[in-house]
Amino acid sequence: MVNRATSGPVHASAVSSVSGAVSIPAAGPAQSISAVLVDDEKLASDELAYLLKEFPDVEVIATASNGIEALKLIADLEPDLVFLDVQMPGLDGMGVIAKLRAQGVPLPYFVMATAFDQYAVEAFRLEALDYLLKPVEKDRLAMAVERARKGIAERAKAAAPAEMPAAKPSLQRSKLLVKSNHRNFIVDAQEVVYATIDDGLITVVASNLEGQSNYRTIEELQSNLDPDMFWRVHRSYLVNIHRIKEVIPWFKSSFQLRMDDKKQTEIPVSRVQTKRLRALLKL
Repeated sequence: MVNRATSGPVHASAVSSVSGAVSIPAAGPAQSISAVLVDDEKLASDELAYLLKEFPDVEVIATASNGIEALKLIADLEPDLVFLDVQMPGLDGMGVIAKLRAQGVPLPYFVMATAFDQYAVEAFRLEALDYLLKPVEKDRLAMAVERARKGIAERAKAAAPAEMPAAKPSLQRSKLLVKSNHRNFIVDAQEVVYATIDDGLITVVASNLEGQSNYRTIEELQSNLDPDMFWRVHRSYLVNIHRIKEVIPWFKSSFQLRMDDKKQTEIPVSRVQTKRLRALLKL
């Protein structure tokens, strides 16, 4: 299980800059490699975490004890690297990668681990970065970490242009159509608290209304809204920065945003956007 950060939440009153019209600063270069460990054997997971302490740039941000936990952690935290046990009851390591790919989740680099080498071919077929035999040897682990460094650096370089702030569209919509209870409502954009997508359906949550949007993707919705007001904090969430009520420390290196809708919804901030959040609020 993952330990939640112990520091207290940051309230909107303490970060009034969120309430103003601000531009989200571009993310800077990565300072570390965020890693998730997945193994149904706690001793094996603890041993690997201990060995990884020898690599200062590798930050273990969470651990999972089964494939189902791994799916959620990887989707929510978007780690750079996952050390993934091949053999687990229920959903095994190969199944985790297959399900993430089917769900369209951005894939991290995977280092597979098992006591049996017959799974190596299948691991590499699924484009695993490396393959470790248990018990893991420090020298062999160092080789895997070095491969991860190079791969992550190359991926960051290739993605750099996409991380530049998007230009403002020529036409920004001030009103949105929201379908609720078989009726079509017109909602002021500034009244939108957040939008989220699940199974291809976009839900818009406004001050006094919740319903579906006729946009097909979050990207399409975002491109029609004011980029100084709406921030893509996670691959599945677009938030109105004026409607952030609270910033809550979550896992070791990340945060959640508590919005000011009726349900006080807590929205995860992705790894990349966490860097921008820290820069924006000087966390």
